[in-house]
Amino acid sequence: MVLVSAVRDYVNRMLQDISGMKVLILDSQTVSIVSVVYSQSELLQKEVFLVELIDSISKSKESMSHLKAVYFLRPTSENIQYMRRQLSNPRFGEYHLFFSNMLKDTQIHLLADSDEQEVVQQVQEFYADFIAIDPYHFTLNMPSNHCYILPAVLDPSNLQNFCDRAVDGIGAVFLALKRRPIIRYSRTSDIAKRIAHEAAKLMYQQESGLFDFRRMEMSPLLLIVDRRDDPVTPLLNQWSYQAMVHELIGIQDNKVDLRSIGKFPKDQQEVVLSSEQDVFFKANMYENLGDIGMNIKRMVDDFQQVAKSNQNIQTIEDMAKFVDNYPEYRKMHGNVSKHVTLVTEMSKIVEERKLMLVSETEQELACNGGQVATFEWFRLLR
Repeated sequence: MVLVSAVRDYVNRMLQDISGMKVLILDSQTVSIVSVVYSQSELLQKEVFLVELIDSISKSKESMSHLKAVYFLRPTSENIQYMRRQLSNPRFGEYHLFFSNMLKDTQIHLLADSDEQEVVQQVQEFYADFIAIDPYHFTLNMPSNHCYILPAVLDPSNLQNFCDRAVDGIGAVFLALKRRPIIRYSRTSDIAKRIAHEAAKLMYQQESGLFDFRRMEMSPLLLIVDRRDDPVTPLLNQWSYQAMVHELIGIQDNKVDLRSIGKFPKDQQEVVLSSEQDVFFKANMYENLGDIGMNIKRMVDDFQQVAKSNQNIQTIEDMAKFVDNYPEYRKMHGNVSKHVTLVTEMSKIVEERKLMLVSETEQELACNGGQVATFEWFRLLR
């Protein structure tokens, strides 16, 4: 739970030290950062009774002085402007400001100048400027990032924004892990070189004191590679559970939206696939489709046994036991329904798109490359 626990720890520290009723205010990016590591029920346990986006909360004029506002934002110019406007006419009793990365001195001065009524209780940097999708993987949710590896980029200003966001995210990951890495990059890639140089400048020059952690016996290695170094792998069909769900249906911030592939009951239209919350998914996320089918069958059999035992209620003690176990039963029922639905829908897609035959052809092309055999495979696919 390295990355997930690091972000959860930051969110815990934001919320547990502030007593009383709270409103949590996020931006379009930090809402994803929080949602993948913290559930709504966990927020309620921390006395968070309202979650809002900063742009929507800015449009409301209603006073809520009984609430304490906890802001968790990226330190962007846009968010600083939002904060300045809100602090000039405060709606909440207290303001606790947390930023997901390093603030500039000028931004701190702007916030201080805007806090004329002295409602800001604290301003802190919590380095969770990345989306921890599981303990060992994170994403920055940068749309169309493949465009920036092209040899000629038409929009240099956007390229700089892309590099800045990548460096901010990488820097935050290592600050959260309390490590300063050795940096290596693909020499043939201009964009990899640029990101590596800017990351090194941040960690070893501009903010060297911030990254001055206790030296380890083995320094971590940050390896920056270019997707063009291996263009074949992403073109091949994937057959492990998590990869298939992502490729055939789509996973965004550990959520799968099933509305795009068919009609489903309301409670199954969007399902959560998180290795931290779903024991079955954690155990099977890297298993291939054939093994998944057998493992789901075992899970269904186990659930049927539990369901049968719940039908045999004859005494008061049985009723009490059923009530105690009902939340776990409901959770198990939801989990079984979710995975059966996902595998069923993926099996339909595999059948419709002839993906077994397509994958066999891909492997033939990638590994053997014989022109005559390849032509025969394509003829079969027509």
